Amino acid sequence: MARRKNLVVAQSGGPTCVINSSLRGVVEAAREFDNIGTVYGAAHGIEGVLKEELLDLSAQSEEEIALLRYTPVAGSIGTCRYKLKSWQDEDFERVVEVFKAHDVGYFLYNGGNDSMDTADKIARLARQRGLDLQAVGVPKTIDNDIGDAEFQLIDHTPGYASTAKYWSHMVQYAEEENRGSSPADPVLVLQAMGRKIGFIPAAARFADPKRETPLLIYLAESPRTLAEMADQVNEKLREAGRCVVVVSEGFDVGDVGAVKDSFGHTNFGASKVTVAQTVVNYLNSVGLAAKGAARCNVPGTDQRGSIGYASTVDLDEAYRLGQKAVELAATGQGGYMSTILRDPGLVYSVRYDKAPLSEVANSERVFPAEWIAPNGADVTDDFLKYLKPLIGEDMPSLPMENGRQRLTRFAPLFATQTLPAYVPQADRQSAPTK
Repeated sequence: MARRKNLVVAQSGGPTCVINSSLRGVVEAAREFDNIGTVYGAAHGIEGVLKEELLDLSAQSEEEIALLRYTPVAGSIGTCRYKLKSWQDEDFERVVEVFKAHDVGYFLYNGGNDSMDTADKIARLARQRGLDLQAVGVPKTIDNDIGDAEFQLIDHTPGYASTAKYWSHMVQYAEEENRGSSPADPVLVLQAMGRKIGFIPAAARFADPKRETPLLIYLAESPRTLAEMADQVNEKLREAGRCVVVVSEGFDVGDVGAVKDSFGHTNFGASKVTVAQTVVNYLNSVGLAAKGAARCNVPGTDQRGSIGYASTVDLDEAYRLGQKAVELAATGQGGYMSTILRDPGLVYSVRYDKAPLSEVANSERVFPAEWIAPNGADVTDDFLKYLKPLIGEDMPSLPMENGRQRLTRFAPLFATQTLPAYVPQADRQSAPTK
């Protein structure tokens, strides 16, 4: 029997309401392999590895582990937006030191495109150094943008279906608001997450598959000017007397005072002006073809963290992908990301597979052009056929205690630190200039 080595699991990037379901899959699957010892959760992603802050997940109660299914976002072990870049040689050395100090043979990184890049770099480092280390990625992103345009590497990513379900409900509610308030507020503009990728705003159509609502959907992949948008809104107003607009946060409306995160991505939630408010200001300035004014709603991180709207299909699949990642690691298949692929046929079914980290690292799948309606402000029925089985039929049943939801609360049982204190390299020096 192979010698037992420990496993470190970490999370990176924007969390989702099913990210902890994958974490639960990792912890519970690891118990089934004799060659896996203690499972550690790195506090706040790769930064927790660098700082040697490793929470002992094997020592937590089974009840707290089970509750991960119903615990949204990243409060359990934390996440980060710290990326290991090629010039950070000291960070790479520190990762090796920490893994050696804690006899780590398996590293699982749960995250999006940039996180898969970090996992790939660590997998390559292990091979170069001849380390007995299997690095595996666990996919996670509400943007659904990991993979290829043909959906052959991965069909969809955990987190997306739940955010899509959230939006289908929000648009239903917005429709009720707009229907009742339209004499005074005929236009309601909603801003959806999705910097450059339109899968999230596209899900708004699921709220009205028969197209009975005066609804316009603007994806970043289908640009148009504010003047063109105003023409389409006013056309709806002349037809129906009111209009609901869903616009991607990454829709090009000019300068919004963009703020970048450490991954180099635009953080629209921190920008000076919202896209939705810019659209509303423009519509009101040029005038509406109906009495009243346009107004807007801009949801925040609740789009990705509202567990009450989670897709039960998403929760189940996130769990299985965590299990699959452990299986890959335990059987010596490092350098891969666990994936989910859709089987052909009328009845929805999937299989769990793997894709090379090198192929998914920093990948960026865009919303398919053939799923954008000819008017550029809607999506097609083919997209709804893709989305529908991911949404599921039911709402999750959440565990409650004295009127409040019962969430996972881990005991602060950390591995003993044996190395000198360390400050991550990017926090103390700038990238080299060329």
